[in-house]
Amino acid sequence: MTLIVRKREEPIGWGAPVIYLGALAVALALCAGLLALYGKPALGGMAVLFRGAFGQPHSLLDGLLKAIPIFLCSIGVALSFRMQIWNIGAEGQFALGAVGATWAALTFSGLPGPLLLPLMLCCAFLLGGAWGLIPAALRLRLGVNEVITSLMLNYIGVLVLEYLVFGPWKDPASFGFPMTAEFPPGGQIGRLSAFFGPAFGKLHWGLLACPLVGAAYAVFLSRTRLGFELTACGEGERVARYAAMPYAMLVALVLGVGGGVAGMAGCIEASATLGRLQPTIMVGYGYTAITVAWLARLKPWPIAFTAYLLAALRVGVEVMQLELQIPAAFAPILEGAILLCVLAAQFFLGYSVRLRDPARAGAES
Repeated sequence: MTLIVRKREEPIGWGAPVIYLGALAVALALCAGLLALYGKPALGGMAVLFRGAFGQPHSLLDGLLKAIPIFLCSIGVALSFRMQIWNIGAEGQFALGAVGATWAALTFSGLPGPLLLPLMLCCAFLLGGAWGLIPAALRLRLGVNEVITSLMLNYIGVLVLEYLVFGPWKDPASFGFPMTAEFPPGGQIGRLSAFFGPAFGKLHWGLLACPLVGAAYAVFLSRTRLGFELTACGEGERVARYAAMPYAMLVALVLGVGGGVAGMAGCIEASATLGRLQPTIMVGYGYTAITVAWLARLKPWPIAFTAYLLAALRVGVEVMQLELQIPAAFAPILEGAILLCVLAAQFFLGYSVRLRDPARAGAES
């Protein structure tokens, strides 16, 4: 038998969802096999995963709550990925955004909410954007690969956050725990349940940032000249420079704005979910955002769906940790398996694979 691989002349169309669902099923099957190797029930573990992720109303709300920072960070990295600028630094930009928001909340604690919250968001955007501009400057001035610099800056950003909460910003009344003082009431984003009832649980008004940022992302790319030039620059730097497009400015724009959006996610998470800054805010949302952006192929609505899917699976893994006593590392393993399987499945969107018997082929000829 001979394996024949041919490039498709037409898009696969309706078969694409089937391929993606099949890739997701393969990833879950691989994770079930890992559970079995670890001595846990494979099918039972997957049942716990889905029950924990989608089986109860509070699980759905918890997934939506975790999807907010993942979605915002995903939009931030997708903006640079559109230009083939590989921003891997959303985790550090998220951390610096939380630091900027905390500085504003603690320094201007006497301001009313209508002034303090916008100030916190602006500080988070500016500090996260400045963190994103460091790889841009190193790439443009020294030719340093932004993958390396943005990735290394993640660790520095997290260490800056930890230095502040363990040191200068540590709350004296925290009984030795590393955390800042609680934000003033005007610096905390309110919960939807205060207006719509307890059915909304811990969901907060930061949710509104997702459709606003997603719509701005879509309009910018499809309705503005800069968005068109950004997409065109993704085809190649030399082509962009030959066409007299402002390549250097666009590199700074995508990394700066992308970092700012990730910084806003850090502000919302610190203000709405924790009400203060503490190291537990860093749970890998910035790294998950890279997976989400790739799986969604950099499109806003698929990013929203994928962000919720991976956030819900995070909730399901937390339930599995409690019920099956599995390691916390299972969550990134699941995310990585999904990413690899979906990326492998994309091959079949562009190519068809068939088996052919050489003897039969010779008889037909």
